[in-house]
Amino acid sequence: MVEELLAAAAAVGAAAVVYVAAAAKVVKQYEKGVVLRFGRLRSGIRGPGFTMVVPFIDRIHKVNMQIVTMPVPAQDGITRDNVTVRVDAVIYFKVVDASAAIIRVEDYRFAVSQIAQTSLRSIIGKSDLDDLLSNREKLNQGLELMIDNPAVEWGVTIDRVEIKDVSLPETMKRSMARQAEADRERRARVINADAELQASKKLAEAAGVMSETPSALQLRLLQTIVAVAAEKNSTLVLPFPVELLRFLERAAQNAPAVDRTTPAPPPPSLHVHDPHLHDPLETFRAARAPEPVPEPPVREPAPAPHVREDDAGTAGCI
Repeated sequence: MVEELLAAAAAVGAAAVVYVAAAAKVVKQYEKGVVLRFGRLRSGIRGPGFTMVVPFIDRIHKVNMQIVTMPVPAQDGITRDNVTVRVDAVIYFKVVDASAAIIRVEDYRFAVSQIAQTSLRSIIGKSDLDDLLSNREKLNQGLELMIDNPAVEWGVTIDRVEIKDVSLPETMKRSMARQAEADRERRARVINADAELQASKKLAEAAGVMSETPSALQLRLLQTIVAVAAEKNSTLVLPFPVELLRFLERAAQNAPAVDRTTPAPPPPSLHVHDPHLHDPLETFRAARAPEPVPEPPVREPAPAPHVREDDAGTAGCI
């Protein structure tokens, strides 16, 4: 009899151990437990720690309450300005209502992934290429709003959505590179023209100051010579002084007029005169001497007409 009681007690103890092992559950700190009894949701949400459920009657679902980082696969699309792009993103979300995440949607992770992909394609079609490249903050906010609206009913809230990369075709990259190069060249030309304008104004002012003091031009010439000589070049270009040209011009204006018809005397030269030898200098002078101009013949005045006395009296009568 005693043996039968011991065997029964051992069987009850074993059954109790199995029951406790099947009923004992541990919920981690970052999780919450949703209990379904006969498929019906229990009102209480099990918190972190040790908890008990009825074996084979209750079923507990553990929901992770941490922020989940989910990459959105790259999506191909055409922007509003007809440019083919490939965009990928990353989404950060978390569960705020564990019971809704279990009851209202079959798999909230898969649902969030699919709504993120469709929203990303939609935002690509509504945006221009320049917005995708430079105005991503606005697009991120719009994409977050598009994903968050249906996700609220699933007990999920979207923390942040970021567009990671925008891939462009090679032809579009080359076109954008040429456009950027042309824009840089245009800006360089504008800056260069502005610099030339400012330099011309300063040079005009400097020329006005130097014109008041002629010695300043000579000092500027010396400075130029020093600057050229500092380069250690083999050839030194020395500008001709402007003051010397002006001096020669004034000297030419003040010189008396020269009669070009009269030949200039030959320059003096030193030589030994031998009366017995023929002097080549005399021959040269004779050859270079101008031929004498023949004087016009002097006409004698015509004789006065002879007037008789009787003619004179007749002329007076007439």
